[in-house]
Amino acid sequence: MITVALAAALRDAGLRWHPETGDRFVIDKPGVDDDVYTVSEMTVERHDYPSGTVLGFNGTTEWALDSVEARESLWLPREDQLRALLGNAFESLVRSGDDLTVSATIDGVRQTFDAPDAADAYGAALLAYIRSALD
Repeated sequence: MITVALAAALRDAGLRWHPETGDRFVIDKPGVDDDVYTVSEMTVERHDYPSGTVLGFNGTTEWALDSVEARESLWLPREDQLRALLGNAFESLVRSGDDLTVSATIDGVRQTFDAPDAADAYGAALLAYIRSALD
């Protein structure tokens, strides 16, 4: 799972979240961003309203939570989601000692991104890809 800091950097760079079943997230507020939640029809359900998306906590999952607006949440994309978002820029994922290395072609240049976790390596590559699109 990617770090909260990397997820925040991706969001700040422009990555937008449209909650789907199976997505993981934290509530983006100090002191409550340690608990990871998963969107699921059984526990955390997405409700779309004209004013925005609300994530509703069903049953007794979290006694102190009824719902939270999606914009108050921070998406923690999974490895497969990050790889899909890289699209054709993705080249490979290989082990390099204790790290995993993602290779991606960004602006015609092959770049590598190392991290102990594959999701973080994909996330770093996606962050560079998004930032290059903004330049």
